[in-house]
Amino acid sequence: MRKILLAFILMVVPFAVSQAKKKEKRSVVRIETTAGVIRVALLDDTPKHRDNFLKLVEKGFYDGTLFHRVIKDFMIQGGDPDSRDAKPGVLLGEGDVGYTIPAEFRIPYYHHLRGALAAAREGDDVNPEMRSSGCQFYIVWGKSFGPASLKQARARLEENGVEMTSQMYEDYLQYGGTPHLDGTYTVFGEVIEGLDIVGKIQAVKTDQNDRPVEDVRVVQMKVEQLSKEAQQKRQNTAK
Repeated sequence: MRKILLAFILMVVPFAVSQAKKKEKRSVVRIETTAGVIRVALLDDTPKHRDNFLKLVEKGFYDGTLFHRVIKDFMIQGGDPDSRDAKPGVLLGEGDVGYTIPAEFRIPYYHHLRGALAAAREGDDVNPEMRSSGCQFYIVWGKSFGPASLKQARARLEENGVEMTSQMYEDYLQYGGTPHLDGTYTVFGEVIEGLDIVGKIQAVKTDQNDRPVEDVRVVQMKVEQLSKEAQQKRQNTAK
């Protein structure tokens, strides 16, 4: 299987979720890392990704894995099962769980603002349906934009058939992110605590393969709460 990579184009925290959505009880996962604690809330509007992530967390799948690919001013990527016992300097990124997940794009409501949690995937040449990896994920850091640079990013995005609405434009102008990934990678959650930890990780020293020179490890992931929709889904499945 080809290495699962994000389309890395350095074009160039709050996440764009309506206030009504923010008041709803959402599924929350605590990610304890060797750099600190990050909490993420999962989106009920991407139920396939939500349920898969919760399933893997509850199985302890991510415990002991690395943030194996880190690019400053872009993102931090983890979830490769092969990273758990990897020796220093080994190239990582090919590990998977043997299945993929259908894309669940929810543009313009959820996009790649700083702090967005999204699914990595294989490239378009072997994955034209843009299906997500069954386990690898990334958290966006991205860059800050001025009006001129954001207008250029908007034009490039719309050349690819994805509209950047006025609200998206204002969000990116205020918070920064990676808009060139919109409409091609599934965003399924957001950081609600520990964005400073993401900032710390994205700035670590890396080797020629973007792997941190000193391992940044997931000590443990834990589900702290489930949304009503996630609970209902489990009850219906159990019947």
